[in-house]
Amino acid sequence: MAQGEKKGFIARMLEGKERDENYARSTLPSNRWALFWDIFKGRLGKLVIVNLLMLIFFIPMIAVFVFRYMYTTVQGMMMPFASWVGVGYTPVPNLIGMPQQIVLSTNLLFGAFLLVASFIAAVGISGGIYVIRNMVWTEGIFVANDFWRGIKINFIVVLQSTVFYGVMLYLFTISINWSQYMLAVGTGNAVLNNISIALSYIAIGIVTLMFLWMLSMGGNYKLKFFQLLKNSFLMTFGLIFQNVFFVVLMAIPVILVLLGSFFQMIGFVILVLFGISYMLLVWFNYSQWAFDKFFESKREGGKVNRGIYAKVGKGGEQSKAVQEYQASIEAARSVKSDLSSRPIKPITDDLKVYELPESYSREDLAKLRESKNKIVEDTEQYAEEHKDDEKYVVYNAQFEKPKEEEADEKGKKKKKLKKSDGQGEGEDAQ
Repeated sequence: MAQGEKKGFIARMLEGKERDENYARSTLPSNRWALFWDIFKGRLGKLVIVNLLMLIFFIPMIAVFVFRYMYTTVQGMMMPFASWVGVGYTPVPNLIGMPQQIVLSTNLLFGAFLLVASFIAAVGISGGIYVIRNMVWTEGIFVANDFWRGIKINFIVVLQSTVFYGVMLYLFTISINWSQYMLAVGTGNAVLNNISIALSYIAIGIVTLMFLWMLSMGGNYKLKFFQLLKNSFLMTFGLIFQNVFFVVLMAIPVILVLLGSFFQMIGFVILVLFGISYMLLVWFNYSQWAFDKFFESKREGGKVNRGIYAKVGKGGEQSKAVQEYQASIEAARSVKSDLSSRPIKPITDDLKVYELPESYSREDLAKLRESKNKIVEDTEQYAEEHKDDEKYVVYNAQFEKPKEEEADEKGKKKKKLKKSDGQGEGEDAQ
C-alpha cells in the first residue's frame, strides 16, 4: 500500500494497522483467536459453500423437525385439553398426564426417524470436517474436491460417532419424557424421577461433548471406535470448563433461534449461510489447540501450531520456520558461486560457432575448431579485462580467509598428521 494512503474503517478492520516494515508479518495470526478471525474474514466465501454442501445432507433431518412440529401442533389443536374443550365435544374425564404421554409417543416415533436422518447428515459432516480441518491447518483447499475427498476418508468414523450420539440422545430423551409422564400421573418415587431427569440432561451434555471430540479426533487421527470413545471421554472431563465455554460460543446461531422474535430470523439466516461451518470452525480451532498441547508436543515429530506464527517485536525471537528459512539463505550464501565470482561476457557480438554442412571436409572441421578457439580467447580476454571490477572483488573477498586463519588450519593439519604417524609407529612396534 502506498505510503500516506488513508484506509477506511472497514479496510483497517480487515487488514490491520500499517505501522512499520513488519506490517505484512504483523497481520499473520499469532494465536488461535487471531487464526479464527483470519479464516473467518479471509475464507468466508468458502465457509458459505461448505455450509451449503453440508446443508444438502441435513435436509432429511430438517424435514423430521418440521413434520414433528406440525404433528405436535395438530395434536394440540385436536386433543381435549385444547382451549376450545367443551364446545360441542364431550370432555375426557381424566386429562392428567395426557400431554406428557403425547410428547412421549411423539418422541418415540420421530426420534427413530431422526436417528435414520442422522445417518445421511453424517455424509455431509464427514466432508465438512475435512475442509474445516484443512482451513485450521492453513492449507490450500478446493472446496468441492476436498469435500468429496473428506467423505471418502472420514465417513466411517463420522458414521460410527453419529450412531453412538444418536442412540444415546434418543435413549436419554425418552428417559426424560418417561420420568415426566410418571411425575404427572403420580406413579413411582417423585424424588427418583426428578433425579432421573437431571441425570439424563447431564448425560446429554456429556455425550454431546464426547461427540464433538470424536469428530475432531476422527478428523485428525486414525483411531478405532473404542479408542475414540475413551479419548473423547477423557478430553470431555479433562477440559470441562474450556469445553463448556466453546460449546456456548459455537452455539450462538442456535441460541439466537431459541430467543425467538427478531433474533430467531437472524439465527436462521446465519445457520443457512454459514452457521454449521462456523460451529465446526470454532470447535476444530479449539480442539487443535488441545491437540498441540497434549498430543503433538509430546510425540516425536509432532506438528505443533499449524497456521500460527510467532510474534516478532523489538528484541523478539523469530519463529522456528523463519529461523530455518534464514539459515538456508545463509547456507546458500556461504557457497561460492563460479558464475558470480568471475566475469562472463554477454552475447553481444557476431562470434558464432561454425556450422558444419551435411557433407563436410577436413577444411570444415578446421573452421569449426577455429571458431571455437576464437570464442574461448574472446571470453578469457573479457574476463581478464573485468576481473578487477568492484562487484567481483567484493564478492570474492567474502570467501578469502585471512592468512592467520590459513596458518592455524595448516598447523592443526600437521599436528593431526604427526599424531596419526605416532600411533602408526606404536602399532608397528607392538
